[in-house]
Amino acid sequence: MPASPSTARAINDRLALRLLQQQGPLTAGQLKQLTGLSRPTVADLVERLQSAGLITVVGEAGADRRGPNARLYGILADRAHLAALDVRTDGLTVVVADLLGTVLAEASVPIGGDTGTGPAVEQAVALVERTAKEAGAERLHSIGVGAPGLIDPATGELRDSSGLPAWHRRLAGALQERLAAGVLVENETNLAALAEQRDGAAADRDTFVLLWLGHGVGAAVVLDGALRRGASGGTGEIGFLPVPGTSELPSATACDGGFHSLAGAAAIAELAVQHGLLTPLALNELPAAALVRQAAAAAGGAGHAERAFLDALADRLAIGAASVTAVLDPGCVVLGGEVGHAGGEALASRVADRLASMSPLRTEVRASALGGAAVLRGALLTAREAAQDELFPGRG
Repeated sequence: MPASPSTARAINDRLALRLLQQQGPLTAGQLKQLTGLSRPTVADLVERLQSAGLITVVGEAGADRRGPNARLYGILADRAHLAALDVRTDGLTVVVADLLGTVLAEASVPIGGDTGTGPAVEQAVALVERTAKEAGAERLHSIGVGAPGLIDPATGELRDSSGLPAWHRRLAGALQERLAAGVLVENETNLAALAEQRDGAAADRDTFVLLWLGHGVGAAVVLDGALRRGASGGTGEIGFLPVPGTSELPSATACDGGFHSLAGAAAIAELAVQHGLLTPLALNELPAAALVRQAAAAAGGAGHAERAFLDALADRLAIGAASVTAVLDPGCVVLGGEVGHAGGEALASRVADRLASMSPLRTEVRASALGGAAVLRGALLTAREAAQDELFPGRG
């Protein structure tokens, strides 16, 4: 059945907006060439999108061209402002951006473990408000929040998880109440996978697993282009995976004894000490990541201790990677988080070698391109998608 005129217009508008978002400002002639639409149809959609306040004239195509055909049209970036939050157990970071995803302001605040729930929530919300003001945003349209823990797939809310601060669960409601913005909460590792798929190490993969290596460990599963969350939102809770090489088994309330005991930041730092490595003085970097970065840099030279440390770490990581590969056969494992990014190719190649000896399934191992910044990037992408779903005609 052919589309109705209104549906066809919405589809054309959506296509034009996507092109302007991906390629930047375009002339009407370039839109005609890229969309395959007729000149009158392109003229109509340009007029509609201008009237809706979604695009505007941002310049001309060249000094040798003048007139209507040379006008460059671009998305009106300040049509909506967005925020992205990376929530950790000891604080949070927030960025505020425009509709194109350009970051306008960024800030962080530490929140101590002895801070009460109410004061912690107030600190977090106040930081978002100050950052939005600094960015010149009168209001925020959408806020993406990346947090550790399980997200209830039915409600989209952060579930009560042992060991995580209570203010995490209160934050989304407080943001909605104070800022009147749409708030979307997602597991931090899932957001990192979204960012790596869109802009990072998995940009050419529809199926892959991201192995998050930061303060803790986790995994995100992307199959056939779709993020998989599981029946209870717990897909990727690999820290609880029972593995050899630990002194106990994990429990329902603690991942001690699971893969976390081999690959968490504290375990990596302890492994480095066993190999005689000292933590370098690295400001604003996770100590375990600094150790791995130092070892990776020295592993190609005379650094015998560094090579031995990376070899031992790769042995541990391959256990988790092999378990995931045996069940999912993803074809690609991305070593994400601060540690995966710091290890680079030196660590990824070692894990790949060990994985090849443990599994008959061919699996590429890649280092993260974004590291810890992937969580904020994924949260911002989520907020932008939500804003565009509402603002762009014909989406969804």
